[in-house]
Amino acid sequence: MASPGLFYQFHFYLFGLLAVGGSLLFVTRRSPVAAAMWLVNVMFCISALFVMLDAQFIGAIQVLVYAGAIMVVFLFVVMLLNLGHPSEIVDLRGNGTRITAGIVGIAMLAEVLVLLKVRLPAVLPAPAETANVTTAIAEPLFRQYLLPFELTSVLLLAAIVGAVVLAKRRV
Repeated sequence: MASPGLFYQFHFYLFGLLAVGGSLLFVTRRSPVAAAMWLVNVMFCISALFVMLDAQFIGAIQVLVYAGAIMVVFLFVVMLLNLGHPSEIVDLRGNGTRITAGIVGIAMLAEVLVLLKVRLPAVLPAPAETANVTTAIAEPLFRQYLLPFELTSVLLLAAIVGAVVLAKRRV
C-alpha cells in the first residue's frame, strides 16, 4: 500500500501539470468559449491544489467565485455578443482530442477504483472534530448577516436581468 506522502505528492504534481497544460491550452485557443472552458479547468486544478495544501475554504471559494460566477458571467457576455458562427466555436477537431479525453477518463476511473479498493480512510487521516476557518466565517455570514447576504444575491440577479433587457433593446 502506498504511503500518504506518495499519494499527496503524486496528486500535487498531477494537478499542477493539468493546471499548466490547461493554461497553455487556454491561451492558444481561438474560440473564446473554448478558452473559457480551459480556464475553468485551470481553476478546478488550482482549487484541488488548495485543498491538498489544507486550505479547503480557499479551494471552495476558488470554485464558487472564479470557476463558477466569473466564468458564467464571461460566457454570458460572449454569448450575448454573439461572436462568430457556431461552427467556429467548436474547438474539438479530429480524433486525437477524443482519444486523449478517453485516456484521461479511464485514468481517473482507475484512480477512483484504487481508492475504493484501498479504502480511503486507511490512507488519509481522519479530519479533526474541532471548528475550522470555514466555521468561523460561515457562522456570522449565515446567522447574523443572512438578510444582507440574500439581499445582495437578489440585487445581483436584478442587475443581470436588467443587463439582458438593456442588451435586447439595442438589437
